[in-house]
Amino acid sequence: MTIISLWNYPESISSILPMPIYAMNTMAFLSSEPGISFTKPVFCGILANTLLSTVPGVSGAGPSAEKTLLTPVLDAELISNGAITSYPGNPNTPTGCPTPASITRSMIDLCNLQPVFINAGLRHTPTVPCYDVYGNVGEDPRFTNAVPLAHDLFSRGEALGKILSAYTDLLVLGECVPGGTTTALCVLRALGYEASVSSSFAANPLGIKEEICRASLARIKKDGVTDPFSMVKYSGDPMMPVAAGIAKSYSGSILLAGGTQMLAVAAFIKALKNPLPPIVTTCYVRDDPSANVQQIAREIGVEMFYIDPAFGSLGHAGLARYCIGEVKEGMGAGGAMCLAHLLGYKEEEIRTRILSTVNAYV
Repeated sequence: MTIISLWNYPESISSILPMPIYAMNTMAFLSSEPGISFTKPVFCGILANTLLSTVPGVSGAGPSAEKTLLTPVLDAELISNGAITSYPGNPNTPTGCPTPASITRSMIDLCNLQPVFINAGLRHTPTVPCYDVYGNVGEDPRFTNAVPLAHDLFSRGEALGKILSAYTDLLVLGECVPGGTTTALCVLRALGYEASVSSSFAANPLGIKEEICRASLARIKKDGVTDPFSMVKYSGDPMMPVAAGIAKSYSGSILLAGGTQMLAVAAFIKALKNPLPPIVTTCYVRDDPSANVQQIAREIGVEMFYIDPAFGSLGHAGLARYCIGEVKEGMGAGGAMCLAHLLGYKEEEIRTRILSTVNAYV
């Protein structure tokens, strides 16, 4: 059987190394304590596709542009079952960098939790149980409305928020949307923020992202769109309205687990004049020199927490690549590490479990 990595990076990746090391300054494992009291936590991942991930050069989350459409399904399978069984792949990039889903899996395993997944709009049928909000794959915002069912997905997200409120009091809400940093750029810019977003690539493909964003904004301007729902309808992805709907109705504490994609969700929530839940992500997103994460968070007015797992000191060459900007975050990995911390697990317990989990995927 041929092993095909779920993630794909340019053959010339070695030509951009060495690169500046991210997060050189020593910091606490968690930048500050959220001060959340809870007894029944759950990790929930929203799964969705956008056709932008099939545009060559936009996303590294798959062995080819077309196969990025498989990644959310396989990530959920890995997190739920501890292995990928429906596709001949392993959860490492071609350079040996473990995918964020393997980190999230390690935390789910450590904390003995059962993850919950939501199908917000997938090309491929999930292989694990999911709540289904009956969304469609996000379209290419350069040419047509990306999420025509944005209002419906928001309402279904609200319904799910009420369901989840019935049996949990802390929701760590992550996402897996290959190409989603590009839809995040489009939505943030449409909502008036001069954002620069992160990327799973070590070398952020800024040119193609900016070209897509310009075309999307031109459609919005041409049609005179001004309201937040239309911004997401024109240029977002299916995850965004579902996450915002859940955030509106959920009665417990929420942590939005992700980087620039969750900043776009937060900007949308603010535009709707709804309460803003905090965001938790990794220091590798915060310290990405191609993105202005902290600036945009301040402008939105959303509190952000940062996990520093110090992957460079674990003795694992693949994990160390996070420190040079490869992958950085995804599938709620930062939030999953934060949840383990909030449950009382020590930093070394968390790091040791991550290391043992990723060493098993060879």
